[in-house]
Amino acid sequence: NELPMKKYAVRDFLFPILSLFFLKGATKDMGKMLGGEEEKDPDADRKEEERQEALRQQEEERKAKYAKMEAERESVRQGIRDKYGIKKKEEKEAEAQAAMEQASEGSLTRPKKAIPAGCGNEEEEEESIVDTVMKFLPGPLQDMFNKK
Repeated sequence: NELPMKKYAVRDFLFPILSLFFLKGATKDMGKMLGGEEEKDPDADRKEEERQEALRQQEEERKAKYAKMEAERESVRQGIRDKYGIKKKEEKEAEAQAAMEQASEGSLTRPKKAIPAGCGNEEEEEESIVDTVMKFLPGPLQDMFNKK
């Protein structure tokens, strides 16, 4: 009960493809591909300029649309900031910068940055580690280390 396998020829695949190609008006392009001369459109330059102008105009319209949308979003953001008393990031940075400048007004050097927690003096950390190790040593060894 096996079905016979149909054998396909190359023409079975190429015919539909070529027929679509020729039906789409590609005969002019075939001439170019085969080495024929190109037909120049006398209005090609004018058409290209019109196309470029249309693209520029579309780009300007798109930019204007997004600028308008961003302005609407910013007005909504500002309403939320006003409602909840939130300051803009730029305002916060400006205030912080003004505070830093005011603090260092009489100083010749710039102010130091705050040291994050856990990044303090290394000597203190080393001492605390030594103290922790000393707790786990037997009594005679602790005495030996404490005498030094």
